Amino acid sequence: MTFEAYLNYFEDVLTHPSNYPTYNDPEYFNYAKLNWSRMNRWLKKFEINEDVRTFFSTSTEKQTWILITEPWCGDAAHSVPQIHTLIKDNPNIILDIQLRDSEPFLIDKYLTNGGKSIPKLIIRNEQGKDIAIWGPRPAALQQIFDEMKAEGKEFEDIKTYFQTWYNADKGIELQHELVALLSGVEKK
Repeated sequence: MTFEAYLNYFEDVLTHPSNYPTYNDPEYFNYAKLNWSRMNRWLKKFEINEDVRTFFSTSTEKQTWILITEPWCGDAAHSVPQIHTLIKDNPNIILDIQLRDSEPFLIDKYLTNGGKSIPKLIIRNEQGKDIAIWGPRPAALQQIFDEMKAEGKEFEDIKTYFQTWYNADKGIELQHELVALLSGVEKK
């Protein structure tokens, strides 16, 4: 689905949660409400580094960016709007959002340490070949997550730390990682 269709889907989940079994669980519904707010804040306030803006706006290679996500995902509330904003003005890059928990279950081919962690970004060239994969979060934060998990930190503590990290980082790591990832591909 397009980014606009994803926003409509997300809004429908919030307006009619009873139509979506996952969101009949108050915890998931509350995550979605919070994530809607976070995502919309990023859509208004996310600032792209000028070098990054130039990198993505001048890319002439036709690509499809498949972004696997769900409204309940906290990491996605930050990354999805930032990724959209990075590429939305380049007609050579198509963003295709797919839901993790719905067919065709593409996530099953892109597991992270055996898990269905999202968001997951798969970048394909014009021939449909995977040229880069990113996710589920910036590498620096993934390392912190792995450490916190190994230390047995409570999920609430991890979520609080993540929110603080994302707000302080302002999408800088994501921008650098995607440029580095694609720069490596272009040199091959």
